[in-house]
Order: sequence, then structure tokens, then C-alpha cells
Amino acid sequence: MANATQAPGRRWLNALGLHRPELRAWAMYDWAVSAMQTVITTAVFPIYYMQVAGAGRTPEAAAQSLGYANTVAAIVIAVLAPILGAVADFKAAKKRFLVAFMLIGVVATSAMFFIDHGELVFASALFVLSIAGATGSMTFYEALLPHIASDEEIDRVSTAAYAIGYVGGGVLLAINLAWISNPGLIGLPSGEGLTPQQATLPVRLAFISVGVWWLLFSIPVLRTVPEPPRTVESDEGSTANPFAVAFTRLGETLREMRVYKQAFLAMIAFTIYNDGIQTIIKMATAFGTEIGIERPALIKAILLVQFVGIPCAFAFGTLAGKLGAKLSIFIGLVAYTGICIYAYGIHTEAEFYGLAVMVGLVQGGTQALSRSLFASMVPKHKSGEFFGFYSVFEKFGGIFGPLLFAIAIGETGSSRGAILWVIGFFVVGGALLAAVNVKEGERAARDADRQLRSV
Repeated sequence: MANATQAPGRRWLNALGLHRPELRAWAMYDWAVSAMQTVITTAVFPIYYMQVAGAGRTPEAAAQSLGYANTVAAIVIAVLAPILGAVADFKAAKKRFLVAFMLIGVVATSAMFFIDHGELVFASALFVLSIAGATGSMTFYEALLPHIASDEEIDRVSTAAYAIGYVGGGVLLAINLAWISNPGLIGLPSGEGLTPQQATLPVRLAFISVGVWWLLFSIPVLRTVPEPPRTVESDEGSTANPFAVAFTRLGETLREMRVYKQAFLAMIAFTIYNDGIQTIIKMATAFGTEIGIERPALIKAILLVQFVGIPCAFAFGTLAGKLGAKLSIFIGLVAYTGICIYAYGIHTEAEFYGLAVMVGLVQGGTQALSRSLFASMVPKHKSGEFFGFYSVFEKFGGIFGPLLFAIAIGETGSSRGAILWVIGFFVVGGALLAAVNVKEGERAARDADRQLRSV
């Protein structure tokens, strides 16, 4: 009877890519960090940044400052990620680096509680640190993926993690939205005649809740997912200086770019089309605020993206099993082009909700399959290094989109025209992705892994 009861559950977990404890534990970090990405990067903090930290400035000036803060965070990760990734590979320290960056992000996010009216510089500094902590930790988290998932599992595992991330981010955002909309639910001051500190208290407590959530749900990946065994290349000594080895490996990888041509080409394609995706994610609430959408509606729209994204991320994993990850990504990019055209003409709250649904259909699946496609072409013994490069390229993708958006606002005085510029990222990135030979990239990665020795 027990076996008969368990069999359907096991088949269900296998279909989702969550059939082993380490896969479920790994996916839970998406649940943990997605709360930060939802509440801080996308929904609540950008509105607080513009209305409270940016008090005394025009909405356009505050939106520009937010774009520049995103740019600084991207540059920080671009400098650090490849070097630390290579060090983590050599020292078998991916989980230790994950913890370090996670703690930086948790502390910075929690400290947002202390941001007061007009403190734009302080808010920008904490925002940069929180983004750097999240992105840096994701570098080492994603570097674990090719070590725990087989070639047949990798797309399902990656999309399942994104779906779980949507649940985690959505649940905490819903909780935050409940007490922000009705502070009396948890005994907070509400009604008329509140001081500025009392009025902002529900939102500031939301920032602390993100730090606690992020820390708490990071425990499964740290306890259950093993650190990949240490391996070194034939010309490396196991006691060598890890930073010297890191720079040597980075130089070798860059010189051998032709060997890993398909992985690098996929990464460049991802850089470009992800620039468009990240611009939509990071600037959505600023765009909505500028066109007159009220804060409760903005947060509800972001929440809608989360919950529409849950089944759609799982669906993209199934789609990739039938069509392949590459073609499934193309479908997402075509949809994003339509999203930009639709966004240009919206004016009402209902239209903004429609935009949220459209984004939810493709956001998680496109990003998850980009991650698994790249992971399938990465040498396992260099996964930290390669995902360090991936973070660099991802962050460069995060530099130019928001920067272009900020410049366009300055030139045109509005976010509306800037949204059409984003289409170019999807067109160019899709064209480069079309040139990627996935089978050749997978073969090159496996060949490189055969020439190793264990330590």
C-alpha cells in the first residue's frame, strides 16, 4: 500500500526535476533569494526609493539614480565574479563563497530598515550591496548545477528551481503586501496623523523580513548539497596560491576561447537578450510609477508576475524536453518583443496588469533555460569560473539596459519611448543564439573534464 501511494508522488517529483534530496535542496535557494529579487529589486524597494529616499527630487531624477545604482552593482560583480569563481573551483569552496555573498546581501537588505526621507545616497549604497550579495551568491549557487544534475535532468531542474523561486518570492511579497496595505493586521500604527517614521514602518519591516527569509531558506542548500570534489589540472600544484591559479586559469580560458566557442557564444547571446529582460524587471515599477500607476497596483502586478510564472516556468521545462532548450528560449524572446510593443501603449491599471501576465508567461522559463543551456556546455571542474564569467556577462547585460533606459529618460523626458529601444536586445541576442551549436559545446566540455586528477 505504501509503495502504491508513493509511486505517483515519485513520478511527479521526477517529472518536475526534484526527485532527489540534493536537487530539492538546491532549488530552495531560488526560493530564498527570489524574495530579495521580488521585494527589493522589483516591487517594494524601487517605489520606496523613488518616493521616500528620493523625496525632494523629481520622479525622473529618482528613476535615473536607480538606473545608475543598478549599473554600479553590475560593475562590482563584473570585476569580482570570474576571479572568485576560479578560486572557488581550485579550492573546492563554492559553498563558502555562496555563504559570504549571501551574508553581505542579508545584512544590506536588513539595514534598509534605517533609510529615511531624502537619504538617496545611503539607499543607493545598500541597494548596490544587496544586489552584489544576491548576484554573487547566485554565481556559486548556479555553479553547483552541473555537478548535481545529469544532462537529461538539467533543464527540468533549472526550470523547477525558477518555479520554486516564483513561489518563494510571491509568498513573501503577498505577506508584505498584506501588512503594507493594512498595517493594523500585525498591530502597526495605521490611519491618519502618522509620523513619517510610522507611515514607512510597514515597508521598512518588509525589508527586514526579506533578510530573515533569505537567511533561513539558504540552510537546505548549505546542509544537503555537497561541495563538488576538488580536482586540479595536470600542470597545477595542489598547494599553489589560489589567486595565482585563478588568474592563470582565467588567462588559459580566454586563450582557449575557440575550444569553448559555443559556450561563450551562448553567453554573449544571453548577455544581450538578458539586458532586455533585466531592464524590464528592474525598471518596471519606476515605469509604472511614472505613468501614474498607484503603489498598491504596482505591487499587485509584480505579485501577479510571480504566480503566473510558477506553472509557466515548469511548462518551459516540459517544452524544452520536447523542443530543446534553445528553441524554447527563442519562443520566449519573440514573446518579449511583443511585450515591449504592448507596454509602449499602456495607460491604465488594467493594462498594466495585462503586461504583468504577459511577463509572467515567459520570464522564468527563458532565464532558467538560458542557465541550463549554458551549464550543459561548461566543464564541471571550471563551473565556478565559467559561471563567474556568466555573472560578468549577465551584469554587463544589466549595465547597458538600465543605463540606456536612464539616458533615454534624460533625452526624452519619459520612460515610454525607452521601452521600444529594449526590442533591439531581443533581436540581436536571438540572432547570436541561433548560431550556437549546442552538441559541439557539450562535447568540448566533456572532453575537458577527462583530463583531470583528483586531490
